[in-house]
Amino acid sequence: MDIITRTVAPLFKARLRDIERYSGRADEIQNRQLRRLLDAAKDTEWGKLYGYRDGLDYEEYRSRVPVSPYEPFYPHIKRMINGESDVLWRGKVGWFAKSSGTTNDRSKYIPVTREILHKCHYKGAFDTVALYLRNYPDTRFFSKKGLILGGSHAPSPLNACSRCGDLSAVLLQNLNPFVNLVRVPCKKIILMDEWEAKVKAIAESTWNKDVVSLSGVPSWMLTVIKAVMERAGKETLGEVWNNLEVFFHGGVGFEPYRAQYQRLISSERMRYMETYNASEGFFGLQDDPSDTGLLLMLDYGVFYEFVPADELPLSDNPHAIPLTEVRTGVNYALVVSSCGGLWRYLIGDTIRFTSVNPYKFVITGRTKLYINAFGEELMVDNAEKSIAEACKATGAAVRAYTAAPLFMPETGQGRHQWLIEFEKQPSDVEEFTNVLDDALKQRNSDYEAKRYKDLSLQKPEVIVAREGLFFEWLKKQGKLGGQHKIPALQNERTLIEELFLQN
Repeated sequence: MDIITRTVAPLFKARLRDIERYSGRADEIQNRQLRRLLDAAKDTEWGKLYGYRDGLDYEEYRSRVPVSPYEPFYPHIKRMINGESDVLWRGKVGWFAKSSGTTNDRSKYIPVTREILHKCHYKGAFDTVALYLRNYPDTRFFSKKGLILGGSHAPSPLNACSRCGDLSAVLLQNLNPFVNLVRVPCKKIILMDEWEAKVKAIAESTWNKDVVSLSGVPSWMLTVIKAVMERAGKETLGEVWNNLEVFFHGGVGFEPYRAQYQRLISSERMRYMETYNASEGFFGLQDDPSDTGLLLMLDYGVFYEFVPADELPLSDNPHAIPLTEVRTGVNYALVVSSCGGLWRYLIGDTIRFTSVNPYKFVITGRTKLYINAFGEELMVDNAEKSIAEACKATGAAVRAYTAAPLFMPETGQGRHQWLIEFEKQPSDVEEFTNVLDDALKQRNSDYEAKRYKDLSLQKPEVIVAREGLFFEWLKKQGKLGGQHKIPALQNERTLIEELFLQN
């Protein structure tokens, strides 16, 4: 550890003791979060509407406030955008994270209160560094630069009262000035609105800097990495930044991209650490390099509940359970109440717990991103790991993909069609398809059962997408860069048919 990092590291150690208390005290910590949230919001319009008061316990709260997706909150959020105070959260809110989350054209605007900014998002970033320093005491983290890849915020305000942007842009806009001393590129470049010009500017301004860490979405960071190598005239990123040691990643599953990163960054010292920082809050991070499970962060001004995913789509008010009632191996839709002014909000992500002491989980997909046309219950987690296995077996590399069911009414059967754009195409697409199929069978017993002797589900069909197809689709949707991504799985064919027309 260099002298600068050695000097700064002790500032992070006290926080590690708090995180260690998660084991055995989760219920106490979560109940404290709920009490503080209800107390803070009791004088808001929402708090008065649902009878928030001192001493309101969880059972009463659960009986009074329904579990809801975004739509019921939108009228209240619109008023907040227009400058009204004390609506969903105390005071006025000046920033909103713009999020699509699906192929729906209408954007979602998630309130970014001062409390959620500092007690959740920035606290998560602080804890990420604290755990990294603990796990890797030989790091030179603070002696070099960190490349943080963010989105953009609106060049003009939503109105006289409010501004919006990708969550990453909102976070970068409000960063402590100290962080800017160790971050590249400059704020003017990282907040550029035009993605292709931004990538070029990032490469031009950072290729000759001494970068030790990367932070961003894996798919978009790959684009930046290749631009940097091209600008530097090098074949690997290690030749450009020879002190690079860690990539903090999130936003999409990493497995389909892991092999590409390992080829481009061949250093044995390179580390990867996953974080779960959504527009609605920072919920989890990888505390153990040997464990892919994410530690659920319990003291971030967020109270968690969970709806078994097999009980969706939503009834008028689905039954959610508290953290103490979850079991390992079950897919749950995540429900949050937070200091961002969201109350029993179904955020749209699904997770599966791998441990309950401490509470650790993996992200399995989205409540709207799955295929269950034939009873196969295929989740994004299954797809990502199976694609990674097919890539490893065939030497392929995947840039982007989407999949959807194809029905064949004349036989009562069907199959999945996978539209895949390859970074490196396999020499034998049929072999890739067979490995993908076998890997899905191994990971998903429902899929395996439906594939038995092609009874109801035939072997999948892989269709090779032309180069640039998904990039062009995202560009047309105005979704380049930031946290935008291609919907991986769809239970109907609208998206894949649209892409077929452009392929």
